[in-house]
Amino acid sequence: MASVNPFNLSDSEEEAERRPNETIGTQRSPRDGAPRPSPGNPFSPPADAEPPTLLLSSNRTSPSGEGSGSIAATSAMAGTAETRISVDGIAAQLIRDQYILTALEFHAELLEAGREIPRLRDYFSNPGNFERQSGTPPAKDQVLGPGGPMHRAGSISTLDSLDFARYSDDGNRESDERVAVLEFELRKAKETIQALRANLTQAAESEGPSQERKNFKSSPEIQEPIRPLEKRALNFLVNEYLLKNECKLSSITFSDENDDQDFELWDDVGLNTPKPPDLLMLYRNCGTPLPSPRDMVNVSVGVEFTDLPGNCTAQDPPKKLDLSHQQQKEVIQELEYQISLLNNEKQSLAEQIRKLQSEIQTLKKTLSSPLPAILDMGSQKTSSSDSSSSITTTTNTTTPSTNPLSVSSTDNNQYLDIRGVSEPETKPDPSTTVTHPQSLNTLKSRPPVQFAQPNRKLSPAFQQALLSFCRMCSDSRLGAEVSRIADSEESVLLMLGRCLPHIVPNVLLAKREELIPLILCTACLHPEPKERDQLLHILFNLIKRPDDEQRQMILTGCVAFARHVGPTRVEAELLPQCWEQINHKYPERRLLVAESCGALAPYLPKEIRSSLVLSMLQQMLAEDKADMVREAVIKSLGIIMGYIDDSDKYSQGFELMLLSLGDPSERVVGAVHQVFIPAFAAWTTELGTLQSSLIPSLLARIEKLLMQGEHGLDEHKLHMFLSGLQSLIPPLFAVVLQNAPFTSKAKLNGEIPTIEVTRFPRPASPLQDVATIIGSREMLSALLLLYDYQLEHEGTTGWDSLLWVVNQLLPQLIEIVGRINVTSSTCVHEFSRFFWRLCRTFGKIFTNTKVKPQFQEILRLSEENVDTSTGNDILTKATVPIYATGVLTCYNQDEDRKLLVGFLEDVMTTLSLSHAPLDSLKAAFVELGANPVYHELLLTVLWYGVVHTSALVRCTAARMFELLVKGVNETLVAQRVVPALITLSSDPEISVRISTIPAFGTIMETVTQKELLERVKMQLASFLEDPQYQDQHSLHMEIIRTFGRVGPNAEPRFRDEFVLPHLHKLALANNGQAVESKRIDIATQLFEAYSALSCCFISEEVMVNHFLPGLRCLRADMEQLSPEHEVILSSMIKECEIKVENRGMADAQGSMSIASSLVGEDAKTKFLSKMGQLTTSGAMLANVFQRKK
Repeated sequence: MASVNPFNLSDSEEEAERRPNETIGTQRSPRDGAPRPSPGNPFSPPADAEPPTLLLSSNRTSPSGEGSGSIAATSAMAGTAETRISVDGIAAQLIRDQYILTALEFHAELLEAGREIPRLRDYFSNPGNFERQSGTPPAKDQVLGPGGPMHRAGSISTLDSLDFARYSDDGNRESDERVAVLEFELRKAKETIQALRANLTQAAESEGPSQERKNFKSSPEIQEPIRPLEKRALNFLVNEYLLKNECKLSSITFSDENDDQDFELWDDVGLNTPKPPDLLMLYRNCGTPLPSPRDMVNVSVGVEFTDLPGNCTAQDPPKKLDLSHQQQKEVIQELEYQISLLNNEKQSLAEQIRKLQSEIQTLKKTLSSPLPAILDMGSQKTSSSDSSSSITTTTNTTTPSTNPLSVSSTDNNQYLDIRGVSEPETKPDPSTTVTHPQSLNTLKSRPPVQFAQPNRKLSPAFQQALLSFCRMCSDSRLGAEVSRIADSEESVLLMLGRCLPHIVPNVLLAKREELIPLILCTACLHPEPKERDQLLHILFNLIKRPDDEQRQMILTGCVAFARHVGPTRVEAELLPQCWEQINHKYPERRLLVAESCGALAPYLPKEIRSSLVLSMLQQMLAEDKADMVREAVIKSLGIIMGYIDDSDKYSQGFELMLLSLGDPSERVVGAVHQVFIPAFAAWTTELGTLQSSLIPSLLARIEKLLMQGEHGLDEHKLHMFLSGLQSLIPPLFAVVLQNAPFTSKAKLNGEIPTIEVTRFPRPASPLQDVATIIGSREMLSALLLLYDYQLEHEGTTGWDSLLWVVNQLLPQLIEIVGRINVTSSTCVHEFSRFFWRLCRTFGKIFTNTKVKPQFQEILRLSEENVDTSTGNDILTKATVPIYATGVLTCYNQDEDRKLLVGFLEDVMTTLSLSHAPLDSLKAAFVELGANPVYHELLLTVLWYGVVHTSALVRCTAARMFELLVKGVNETLVAQRVVPALITLSSDPEISVRISTIPAFGTIMETVTQKELLERVKMQLASFLEDPQYQDQHSLHMEIIRTFGRVGPNAEPRFRDEFVLPHLHKLALANNGQAVESKRIDIATQLFEAYSALSCCFISEEVMVNHFLPGLRCLRADMEQLSPEHEVILSSMIKECEIKVENRGMADAQGSMSIASSLVGEDAKTKFLSKMGQLTTSGAMLANVFQRKK
């Protein structure tokens, strides 16, 4: 199909001939009867606008005479009264004949008259009507018209977004068509301006009198009525909020209720009205007033005064305003203010012109190159007030103007605007280019940047139109920021302060720490306190739940910020951010606050450090429920204690130490020992209260606790106080070294031996390392040499700090040790560890010369002190196990081990000969037996007892084996323990033989070697079956007691075949016991043994043959001796009988189920064997389930 000229009318003539009888509507013509819009209509055309006719304006030229005749004929037909052409018919004819611009103008005038027709509306709303596949593009050498190319509008669905001149094959009409389009666009712009002026008039009319506004200001409780502009702005923000938060249905309903507003375009609210932040930002910045248009101007939106139609007020006078005199005065003042701004701008531009002209003259004299054309154009355009666009060179003296390409006055003249300057693609001449400055400090003082210009004679308008094809965006906030380049450090900071709040929400959470340097640098250097506060708020809220690495990064930034700005700004800017999040719902954020307080402590004013920050951390320690937060609080408190210098805070620090030591979380208590106590001890050392106040206070609390705990000691509190005291040992030793007579003699010159690795106990943290407290390992090594020499050769004369330890601390500790309960293994263990660390820290010489003599003096271990009647009372206290395990085990050399063995042998001998309780010796064996290193040593001590001449000592040794068997490996049991026990079991003294029974029972309970068990079983059987033991009441008592203790945990075979039958025999024999006291003793022990064994699984045979008969025999004794026990025994017997009956019924049913299960197993075996012969074929698998024929 051949291409059709859209402006050729031949098609319309042929179509008219084909359709001569086409009916014509009877609607009134817009010229004759269309109602004119009211003058007050904001969208009404100006007074000189043409009525909606079929023809274009006089500037429109018909392409041919035929076309003119056709249109004239049509107009004539429209003018007759008999036959009128309908509006829809005219529209159809215009579209059919491709008079698109005329149809568009006709459509616009119909819209203004309120007579929109569907045909034109549908046509112009369909972009497919304007996408042409054929057409002749203009020649390359054709010159564009003065108006330049047609600019596309914001939407592709409107006609004025297309360039029809491109597709025209009539080159002569191109200029006329462009002029017609531009005239149409100019008219629409003027009409928009008039509509806006009408809106302003309406807004002015809706405002109340000035006196009423004053009443609203003076009376805040009376709300001022909303203004139209405010209503439209709020409507826009509300709709935007609904859309952002997925409330689409609410947004649609809201738009329908406000159908007079376009919610897709902010400019519909007001042309020169800057868009405020969204509702969320307004809520967060509640109370901050929005900047007025005079304070902030959107440089991307503006109307030149010369663009306004000169006759708009004369041709279309607005509706008379009913303004008060006061309002008129305000309008006049506003106009005068604008006039003064324009005058200032004029003077500034004139000054700029003079400067440019002087620079031109200077360049003419110094350079042979031609004058830069861009400077000439700049001076020409600034000197003329008629131009609507210009190419400007922006300098540091740029003043505000209404030109969209100018720089806003709110930027403090510190930006280079690239929107009005475009760099040519030609290579610049080196003679006219400016070198880069060495630093930003020279940026302000450098001359304006000059570019080499081509030797061309293009008009400024043409050059501007040509450069407009560079697609640059400046009509948005981001476009405005991008188009301005900062020319000073301050302007960079201002730009970052504006941009960072918009950047942060759009960065991934996992990468937001990358923004920390930018935020901190801007917050450090920004001149506005409010902006700095906002940036720091962003920093602390940067990540919802920061992990360890992210928190470390934020803390590093906070410390860098503090170092840069000083203590005053840290107090005023950073601490409020911490205080705001002290009760945040996420523990990670509270953890960040706790860590920040410690990290910022060195950079805070000392008054704030010891008051506000200390109170914040104390509150978090008492109230926070998260363990990790309290742990961080403790560490920060330790840092605070390292920087505090207010001695009045000592008592508060001590209470914090006690509070944190009592925390239920182990990680919190660990932080106390690692950080807080060392830091607090360092402060008390400086105050001189470590020995005079801190340690005595803890000792006093331990003594008070022991006095209160005579009937029940609070072991948790004892551990709390004693562990705190133990953490004070390293700083105490450091005080002793630093206050020694030889401290001034310590020199680091020469060869200093290194400290042995095992010299000190392993510290819980570097802060508990004595070398760290002293200052260095070299200094500590030098002091240790002098320390040992002083103790060994010169004594402690004049050494007050060490004398306090020897004369006050040690005696008080030994006295406390003598008062604790020896049966409490926890207390014994805690004090043993304390003395061990004390002795290892103060050294071997101190232990041998100061600690051991004091213990030995109290224990008084010598044969002449042994009183066989009363015993040595001190040996029954906890002093024995604590001295043995806490002092004598500090060093593991031969002489130390010999001393420990000798001490234990002496204690065992003394206690045995004095018939004293063995609790202290047992406590020492239990504590030492927990460490396999001392097993051989303990066996040596026991063998000393086995071969001792006294039967009492041999009995004690036999009983000590019971404690040792559980922790010793089976090899030692077989090689060392069992031979010793068998030796004792054949002792001439019956008491010694009886004492071995508990140890034999423990072996049966813990050992798994069959040969070893058989040897023990034979020995026990000899005790029970040998006729010489038949009347040994104490032996029977010990055996029954042992059976009741080890029976439930022993091997089932040993229990069924040995323990229960012999208990049955003992119960039966007890029925014939003549002595009632012996009978009741045996019955009581049997009752305890049977009660323990009743919880075990016992076979039916053993239950019927031994367990039930034994219970019946025991019941016969209890009927006579203890009726209350008899009731319990009867119920036990009844339960056992019921178990036996139920088990018999279950066995009967089980035999049937066993038979059926055997049959089932046989069928199952056959089936699986059959399945195993099959392959994976489905057909063969199906054959298995078919019945045989």
